[in-house]
Amino acid sequence: MVEPKYPTSVVERFMNYVTVNTQARENVEDFPSTPGQLELLHQLKGELEILGLEDVSMDEHGYVMATIPGTTSKKTVPTVGFVAHVDTSPESSGDDVRPILHRDYDGSDLALPDDPNTVLRPADDKALAKEVGRDVITASGKTLLGADDKAGVAEIVAAAEYLMAHPEIRRGDVRIAFTPDEEVGRGADFFDVGRFAARCAYTLDGGAAPRLEYESFSADSLLLTFQGFNTHPGYAKGKMVNSIKVAADFLSRLPADGLSPETTEGHEGYVHPNVLEGSVDKTTVRFLIRDFETAQLAVKETMLIELAEATVADWPGSSVSSEVRESYRNMREVIDKSPEVLELARKALHRAGLEAESPPIRGGTDGSRLSFMGLPTPNLFAGQHGIHSRLEWASVWEMHKAVEVILELVQLWEETAES
Repeated sequence: MVEPKYPTSVVERFMNYVTVNTQARENVEDFPSTPGQLELLHQLKGELEILGLEDVSMDEHGYVMATIPGTTSKKTVPTVGFVAHVDTSPESSGDDVRPILHRDYDGSDLALPDDPNTVLRPADDKALAKEVGRDVITASGKTLLGADDKAGVAEIVAAAEYLMAHPEIRRGDVRIAFTPDEEVGRGADFFDVGRFAARCAYTLDGGAAPRLEYESFSADSLLLTFQGFNTHPGYAKGKMVNSIKVAADFLSRLPADGLSPETTEGHEGYVHPNVLEGSVDKTTVRFLIRDFETAQLAVKETMLIELAEATVADWPGSSVSSEVRESYRNMREVIDKSPEVLELARKALHRAGLEAESPPIRGGTDGSRLSFMGLPTPNLFAGQHGIHSRLEWASVWEMHKAVEVILELVQLWEETAES
């Protein structure tokens, strides 16, 4: 494996961080939603203090923030920030993660030892096929790995450690933050942009190098509640209205050949029923609504509501109500107004021997919401692959490259500032 330009502890830190169960939970009032997130956040706070960062803090919501002090003599260098989230997806187990470092990957199938039926195959994963001769990290087969986003966490801490040890690297103040509950859409709920006090930020929460992402979905959620009428089934004739059947009828009327995650790509939006809870009396269906054009969200929501109303019209005695909640908006609407944020990121990638690729994010990051909170925040690659699954893995080469991009980026912000 080619030695990294900036040798750091990124791999060791990552292998340690993934062993802490930080799996987030949906529909929990507590923030963070799980105690394991606080455990890792406390650990990170302690590590940053040991490294000598300034203004290290952890607030009542668990957000950890700190400052890598500047070493420049210039007075106009903007403060830039780097952000990553500590939580992992609720969709796959994060308990007892056992990371495995596969050195000098030879291109063969990787059967994970705790479940030999869980196999990473380069024939199915083009990114893995490119890792021949490099080191990769997997879990052991029964859990996700947690590269999303502990790879980003490790890269930021490793970069901070390197900068603290090398004051000769000219930079302005650099702010870093670690957030909880990004995976359940709450990562920016209590993020104090004023206290963070940065000109812009970059999330380290992306997939393969050389991605620089700044265009995300706009997103809402839609909750449809189908109301029926329950009575004793032995005496139900002419009285019972089964809301489960009403909801099932409605779902059967959704487009079969489009508008769903499994039938769309690129800039195509979708409607996605992802939670169904029901009884005879009442059944709810929750939808994720996604589109790159914010105005199209309302179009999709209206279509679903009208389809639901047409369904209940065919079921006398039933009714339906709806509730729309905003999730996040396309970060490009904000970031386009700050072109230097992307320009310097592209130059940092170029210095690291990479040319930026910017496909649309078919999802969202903390940066989507932070951008609309006044902190333009595009997303950089972190080396995550197969996320949210037991086939998740991380590229060690890409993790080292992500650290390199961070270090080049802070130098570029200093170099381009006026004296």
